[in-house]
Parts: sequence; C-alpha cells; structure tokens
Amino acid sequence: MSQTPRSPSSGGSARAWRDALVAVVVAFVVMAAVAAAGLACAGAGDLPGGAFPRVTAAVVVMAAGGSVEVSGGAGFLAGADASLSVLPLSVSLAGALTAGYLFLRPLHNRAVARPRELLGRAAPLIVLWLLALTGTALLARHTFGLSTGDSPIGVIGELLDSAPTVGFRADLPATLLFGLLWILGLLLVALLVSRRAPLPVRLVRFHAAVRPAAFATVALLLAYVVLGIGVGVVVTLTQGHGARTLAVILLGLPNLAWLALTLGFGGAWEGRVEGPFGLPMPQLLDEVLRGSDLSTVDMASLAERDSRAWWLAAVAAVMLLGTGVLAAVRSPAHVRPWQHALHLGVALALATLTVCLLARVQARFGLSLLGIGEEDGLGGAVELVPVLWRTVGLALLWGAVAGFLGGLLARPLRHPGRVGEPAAVPR
Repeated sequence: MSQTPRSPSSGGSARAWRDALVAVVVAFVVMAAVAAAGLACAGAGDLPGGAFPRVTAAVVVMAAGGSVEVSGGAGFLAGADASLSVLPLSVSLAGALTAGYLFLRPLHNRAVARPRELLGRAAPLIVLWLLALTGTALLARHTFGLSTGDSPIGVIGELLDSAPTVGFRADLPATLLFGLLWILGLLLVALLVSRRAPLPVRLVRFHAAVRPAAFATVALLLAYVVLGIGVGVVVTLTQGHGARTLAVILLGLPNLAWLALTLGFGGAWEGRVEGPFGLPMPQLLDEVLRGSDLSTVDMASLAERDSRAWWLAAVAAVMLLGTGVLAAVRSPAHVRPWQHALHLGVALALATLTVCLLARVQARFGLSLLGIGEEDGLGGAVELVPVLWRTVGLALLWGAVAGFLGGLLARPLRHPGRVGEPAAVPR
C-alpha cells in the first residue's frame, strides 16, 4: 500500500521546528535591536554597572506582554511604593510583524489546511517563544543607587551608609502567562488578516466576513503609525530634539498614534501626571493631565488649549472612510453595504478594545522617610486609562458608518466581471 507523502508544512516535523526557531530568534533580535536603539536615544546608554543590557531585556519582556516589578528602599530608613504597567508598543509591533510574517511564510501556498497541521506549526513557535521569553526575563533584573541630593534621606543615608536604591526584576510566572496570551493573540490575528494563509475547511466560509475587515483594520492601525513617524520627522526638522523624538518613535510611537485615533473618533481617556516624572507625550497632552486629580482627555479638553486638536477628528474621518473602502474592495462583490457595516464595526470595536488594554499606562514611585511621608522630588505618578465603554462604543458606531459608506463607494472600483460572483476561496 502506497503512503501519502507528507506535506512540507506537516506539524511536528523538523522543518516546522526549524521555521519556528528562525521566527523566534529573528523576532527577539529585532525587538532587542529596536529597544536598545530607543533606550540609547533616550540616554540609557550611560547607565552605570553594565545595566544597559538588563534594561533592554526588561523592555523586551514588557513588549512581549511580560510583567516587570519595581522596588526600592534604603534599609530601615525608607520604603518605596513602586509599580509599573506599560507596554513599549513600538518594540511590540516590530516583534509582532516579524514573527507573524515568518509564521505565515511557509503556509501561503495552499487554500485549506487541517487543524492538526496548523496546530503543528503553531505549537513549536509557542514553545520556543516561551523559552526565549524565560531567558530574557532572567536577564531583566538590576538595582540602581538613587541620588537624593540634600534631602533628609540622603543626609541620614550618608551618616549611616545606607543609600537609597531602586531596582527592577521580571515576574517570571506572570511574564509566561501574559507572554502566552500575547503569542496566541498574534498567531490568531496573523491568520485572520492574511488571505493567503490556509484555513481549516469548516472556517473557509467565514473568509469573506472576517478577513477583509480584519485586514483593513490592521492597515488602519499601521497607517496611523506611519503617519506618526511623519509627524515625528516634521517635529525634528522644525523644533529639534532629534534624539528624544527618535526615542519616542522607537519605544512608544503606537501608544501615541493609536491614542490619537481613539480621540479622533470621539473616544476619551482619563489620567494624571504628577511629580518630576512623565510620559514621552506632546506638551498639550501633558498640560491636560498634569495635576493630582484625574483629568479627562478627549477632543474637547484638548481643543480648549489648542484648537488645532480638531485636526485629529478630520484625520480620523478620512482614515476611517479609507478603511471602509479598503475592506469593501477586498470583499466579494455580493457582500452588501449593511454587511460591510457589520463586519467593519465589529472589527474596529475589537481592535479598539485591544488598543485600550495595551496602551494604558500606570506607573508610580514614591520614597518615604521612616514610613512617615513621601519625599518631595523623589516620587511621582503617571496614569492614563481609557473610558472603555465610550471609546469602544464609538468605535463600533463609526466602524459601521465607515463600512456602510465604504461599501457604497467601492462599487465603481470593482472589476465588471466580479459583480455577483460568489465568495472566493482564499488562495
């Protein structure tokens, strides 16, 4: 009896493990390079004690969804209240694009695939990703001496030889848990977006409903990042601060670009910035957030200080309409405008929910003397969280409007032979 030859993409094969190893190594190298370049532009290259590689590892851990704990103190003299929750989304995006492309590349030559085969391709990548993340997390730990100047902690610390310190370390269990969710989400999005990747037979019929809207939504997010790079270049050429601007681009550009998208279609965020610390944000946003109480960030609060903020709404309107047209053009001709509205509305709402969860920032550091009170100048807090129901609800609404209008505008752009054709099976 003749045996059916194994597909080159067979799960569990040596080729699958080799491809997974290449994807993981290249993705982590790319993330480390982007993180290191961004930190160097931010001035972290001068950190003492060989801390730069460890800080870079911490940024990579956070970018892959991991958790980094911050702690500090000065013996029995002082205690620290520290927390940090932020994703450097530029690093995350670089790793996601690299790993997603290398995961899909061996799968692009067929229309359908068995679930077992896709699982066999994904499992080695997940296992190797978690192993690489574990190694990076073990490197991501360091302790710094803290300069206190002429503060009481500094004076007493010099007398008792107990200098204040602040340190960080990766929380390995939390890092592996959130890192697993991160890589699973990436692989799912990659399969949803690419129309050249195979799907199980039972899921092929959902291709027309899911993939065009998913692709257009991801294209919208990437277009905002590219637009943000252009704005950064203009700011550098007109106002200087090249190193600082490049640091923002390499570490946190999507954090600001996708925030601008949500504000442009009417979403809102709440937050505050107090103390000497802050976010690498435009001055206008810092002015709105600066203070001890929570402030609401939306189009109205920004426009009160600078009327040019209304341009965010104009840009969002144009970009959303373009997204609707793109989704409709990539859909089969038989899909009706109300279906485009439903598909894009759901896709944009889910994407906005993800952005809201990823782009939120919560950071605090305070050093108190003998537990009595926080030292002035040695503490601060940064917080920026979304008003979730308003932002996601408006994303659903405007995604539906853009999908409906895109479906109408895309009709003249179709090839005559495609009108009335059934949904095409992905290649």
